[in-house]
Amino acid sequence: MAQTMLAARLHAAGDLRMDTVEVPSPKSDEALIKVHRTGICGTDLHIASGNFPAPNLPLTLGHEFSGTIVGLGNQESLLKIGDKVVADINIACGSCDFCRKGAKLFCPTVRQLGVHDAGALAEFVVAPIQNVYVLPATISLDAAAYVEPLACAIHGQDRIGIRAGESILIIGGGPMGLAHVALARLQGASKIIVSEPDAHRRGIATQMGADLTVDPLNENLAEILKIATDNIGPDVVIEAVGSIPTYEASVALVRRGGRILAYGAAPQDASMQLRPFDVYAKELTIVGSYAGTYDTWPRAINLIAAGRFNPALIVDTIRPLSEAVDALQSLKTDRSIVKIHIQVS
Repeated sequence: MAQTMLAARLHAAGDLRMDTVEVPSPKSDEALIKVHRTGICGTDLHIASGNFPAPNLPLTLGHEFSGTIVGLGNQESLLKIGDKVVADINIACGSCDFCRKGAKLFCPTVRQLGVHDAGALAEFVVAPIQNVYVLPATISLDAAAYVEPLACAIHGQDRIGIRAGESILIIGGGPMGLAHVALARLQGASKIIVSEPDAHRRGIATQMGADLTVDPLNENLAEILKIATDNIGPDVVIEAVGSIPTYEASVALVRRGGRILAYGAAPQDASMQLRPFDVYAKELTIVGSYAGTYDTWPRAINLIAAGRFNPALIVDTIRPLSEAVDALQSLKTDRSIVKIHIQVS
């Protein structure tokens, strides 16, 4: 096996480079994975531009990936060389109060591949054995690279608790908003409305199961919602953009007694105008959703393997690892791109 590999590494805010580095060696409790595909997401953009904390630079980005095990530490496990896998990127201590309560995302020492530790925009990545999931034969490595974002969306759906027959407004038709469209349809939502300026993304939203799409830049979203919901408003609003205007719109548009899922990652230092009276008088429920872990991973795998969720409808651009830096930059300027996958091997 090669001793060095190509990796997309962040050296400082705005300074992302393709470097040649040593292939990592797995520790006793780790697996070495030869990366097949890695997705680029909005969090990668935030990290690369300095709007999301990444304390250990230089850092290899990439947290949505699939691959094949090519090395194992000496810890006993059921994994074996050649297994096709994905890995939960969230690594926690396992013994603190949060971990013991099944909330490892709040562990004081939690680390994430591609955020704190070296990620998978590289030819190889190491992951803890206990975080690795072997894929069933019915899921391809191409599709499996979407397991991580789908697991995140499943966690968000669990948090907001969509019920059959409810009306849902999803603000944002990016990769995560589109995943929420598909999941809301599976949950039995009676009406799914997507607010998205880009016509291409609105078209995909319709393919994923949206009943109505709206261009908020050229149409009156509030008036359309009144007609679509009999002047009541949507039962649930999912904010999947991460901008202050759309977060503020969520509060204004949701019905009285409705629920808002804060899903989009806004800049860490951003703040919004929120009148406590609106939350009080409308009896709003507002919940956040940060990432997927625990059972959301096998559930995401099962949905893709069973054909209930098709990543190919969302992934519209595939580029080689050598073009990873340019690919990430293109997401900032080209709204016609929905989802980029980097084909590594």
